[in-house]
Formats: sequence, structure tokens, C-alpha cells
Amino acid sequence: MKKRQRTRQIRRVDLSDVELASSGTARRINRDIVLELIRTRQPISRAELARQSGLQRSTVSQIIEQLLAEQWVREGRPAVSQRGRRPTLIGLNERRVALAVDIHPRQATIAVVDLNGKLMSRSMAALSRDADASTDSILKALARTKGELKGMSVEGIGVSLPGRVDPHTDKLIFAPNLHWRDFDLKSAIEKQMKLPVHVANAAIACLLAQLTFHHVEGNADAVLITASEGIGAAIFANGSIITGHDGMAGELGHISIDPAGPLCACGQRGCWEVFASCRAALRYFKELQPQRRAVTFSELLSLAEEGDTHAGAALARQAREIGVGLRLIVAALSPAIVYIAGEVTSAWHRYRPAIDQAVRRITIAGTPPTVVPIPDGDFARLRGAAALVFQRRA
Repeated sequence: MKKRQRTRQIRRVDLSDVELASSGTARRINRDIVLELIRTRQPISRAELARQSGLQRSTVSQIIEQLLAEQWVREGRPAVSQRGRRPTLIGLNERRVALAVDIHPRQATIAVVDLNGKLMSRSMAALSRDADASTDSILKALARTKGELKGMSVEGIGVSLPGRVDPHTDKLIFAPNLHWRDFDLKSAIEKQMKLPVHVANAAIACLLAQLTFHHVEGNADAVLITASEGIGAAIFANGSIITGHDGMAGELGHISIDPAGPLCACGQRGCWEVFASCRAALRYFKELQPQRRAVTFSELLSLAEEGDTHAGAALARQAREIGVGLRLIVAALSPAIVYIAGEVTSAWHRYRPAIDQAVRRITIAGTPPTVVPIPDGDFARLRGAAALVFQRRA
């Protein structure tokens, strides 16, 4: 039998693998089903779990006993019952947590996230282009955060970053906006913190948060776009997150749409990112008002809301350029849902018309994908980083 490569994917049932399945495979699938039902319908009784899962009550009881012993779930208060014995309700154990790290070019956010996706604390660490010095800053913040946890079981550390990670080695291989190349962040953190570490691209983390904590029935095909200092993307196709060769699938922001365009941090010219990112919007504003001092993207949004026509024009141009790239994505991948995360969602009323129009125009047949903004994309990245940990420990 050909050995399978380890990839970072959402587990799914593939009928082509039935002949390779074992009793252990069935137990893992049943366990996943029960955990997902507890996550989405908690608190819930064993009897209701059996009804909703279609599993035998004895099978559900065995799974619950194992999950209780491993402290993934807890027993709560008995349910109200008209007659007979009152069933005990089951929920996830909120005292089981992950440390989550969300990395941006200039700063990292360190947070504690529980099994329900609740953000319990958050702190910041300053970063630079020096990977080693930045790692030291992250490690100090992680140590402080871990030291403040009392009575919690820390399962591991999840890291979300604006770059691509080799799915076989977990090394950072492509992060043009960070300027860290071939850096083994995972090993550096594991060595110091003595906890398992899982690293993923920021867009994949955002998408994983949606799939883990916002269950959507029947959603097997989706694309998530992060529009922030750069443009990131994650692809969910036929029930799996697609990582591609060497983990590079989803670098849609570095597709050149104008070979004569501005130079991108990746070394190419005219990438979608240089036209559609928040940095691009700031460049458009500077071109319209070259004598004005430099502003942040948050300030640009505020100026637009205050009626500054140049700020509004810069954001409108960015919205159109996001639409240009989305037309390519919809034509190539035909997703059912397009998630948009990042700073642009805080002024979604300025972006939605251009984005919806672009998506409708490229839909040749059938129905266009649903465009869904994800407010507070940084929070989604943190929850996704935590989901990396929980998915591999459950």
C-alpha cells in the first residue's frame, strides 16, 4: 500500500477509502460525530445524542465515558423531565484551553481560547523583520500568559501567520510581508514552551474557525479571502481544506493581474495583492493627496465616514480591485460561499456593492456564491489557531 503523505486537512469520509477502513476508523468517525453534535447542540443528553447521530445508545455511552475520562467533555445539571429518571446533560469542558498566536508583520496577538471558541484573554507582542528577535518576544508573551492560567489544562499552541507552511515539516516557507524565510518557528516555540505547536496560514486559520465553531450544513465548497496588509486565501473543496504541493495552494494574492503593475513583496509585478490590499488603499489615498501626512488604514476608514471624498475614492477603488480578483476565483473554483475577513469588514457597506456585483457578473450559470463577511478577522484567526490544536488532540 502506498504510504500517504501527512497533510493539514479537515477529516472527511472518502468512499474511495472504504476498503482500507477498520474498526478503529469507525470509532474515530463516531467519536467525531458525537463531539461535533456536543459542540453545536450542548448541553445535550446521551439519549438525544443517540437520536441525532443515529448511533446505538450503547455506542454513544462508550464514547461519552471515554471523552469524560479524557476530560474533553463534562457532565452538567440534569435535564428537566416529565417522568422517569432525569438525564444528565453533556457539554464541552471549557477548562481545556489552547494558547493561540496571531502574527502580523509588526505585532503578534497572544490569546487563551477554550474548547467552545471563547476568547478568555488577549495580549500583544511587538515584532520586527528579525525572526529570532520576534520569536523571543512571542515566547516571553506566551510564558506570561501561561503563567497566569490557574486550574486550566493547556493542550498546545496554535499559530496563525501571513505566510505558507510546509505541510510535511511545519516550517515557514513563504511569508513576503513578514520577511522571514525558511524559518522553523514551530521548533523554536516547542523547545521553550514544552507544548505541541501547530502552525498554519492566517487564511486557513480563519476558515478553520468558521468550519469548527460556525457549523454550516451542507457546506463542502468555500473560499475565504483575508484583505488586510496583504491578500490571503484558503480553499475548502469537496469537504477538505486544500494545501496543495508544499502547502502553497491558496496564494491567490500573488497571481499577477497586471505584469506592468507595481512591484509586490513576493518579487513579481502587478499581483492582486498590490491592487486589493489595505496597503493598496493607502497608496491610492496618497496618490490623491500627496501632500498629506501618512495615515493608517483605520484612519482612512474614519476619514471616509467623515465625508472625505479622497478617502472614499481610495476605498472604492480597493473594493473594485477585490472584485476583480474574486471574479477569477469564482470562475476557477465555483465555491458555494465566499468568506471575506480582514479590516475591510469594519466598513462592509463600502465594499459589498462592488464585491456582490463582481461575483454576480462572473456567474455564467446556476446561482452565484453567497458572500459572507467575517467581522473581527483577528478574532477568527485566533480561534482558528486554537482549532488547529483541538483538532489534533481530540
